[in-house]
Amino acid sequence: MRVRTALTAFALGTMTLVLGPAGTRAQHGGAQHGAAALPHHKLAEACATEGDKNIATGRGFGMAFVADQNGYPGPLHVLELKDRLKLTAEQEAKVQAMLAAMFAESRPKSARLLAAEAKLRQLFASGQADEPAVFAAAADVERARTDVRLVHLMFHLRTREVLTDEQRRVYHEARWSGRPD
Repeated sequence: MRVRTALTAFALGTMTLVLGPAGTRAQHGGAQHGAAALPHHKLAEACATEGDKNIATGRGFGMAFVADQNGYPGPLHVLELKDRLKLTAEQEAKVQAMLAAMFAESRPKSARLLAAEAKLRQLFASGQADEPAVFAAAADVERARTDVRLVHLMFHLRTREVLTDEQRRVYHEARWSGRPD
């Protein structure tokens, strides 16, 4: 799934959560008021733009949710929760180093992903899209996306090993229980 496709699904899901079923039905011919007046494709476009900004910084923008949700914390969020997790100075230093290494590795790969996405968009914008060109461009996007995703997943694996079982439990509760901090 391309980044924009994933972000579209994310945006539609978010819209359903925020507006509820009635708000999303309004997008399909019902009365439209306020925030609900944004068509799905415009909301998805805004979400994709925000996603591109995050990915450009080297962040995963959901690419490692599968790890995070299942007990494999990421370095950025561990540092955000360092006080709650009661990280030792040694743990904090290790996770800081992992975060720096993750960004050093992910930023160039993220730039390649965004360039591949731009190339695919330009292919259609130029009117030059045909099956072989689209197939090649989409494959390039997916290779680049896989490279970025693997960086984030691998750092989630490494970060998990720095934390104790109790810290992983507290992390999971803080990130996924729905309770406020």
